[in-house]
Amino acid sequence: MSGESPTDADALSRLERRVEDLVAAYRRLQEDNATWRSRHQALSAEYVRLNERTRTARSRVEEMIGRVAALTREGR
Repeated sequence: MSGESPTDADALSRLERRVEDLVAAYRRLQEDNATWRSRHQALSAEYVRLNERTRTARSRVEEMIGRVAALTREGR
């Protein structure tokens, strides 16, 4: 501590701790971001899959409605 007063040393120590805290927070945020990106990709893939299943189901229901309507017309 050549030429540093106790106050300067304390301020420097506080600054070092703050920088270490910020680096740790930055690393945590990077990890969280990677986790959220992965989750987002998984949910996006699930959305695409469910959307396709919904379209298929809708098509099948519309087909069945058409057949019921045809049967109803034939029965008249």
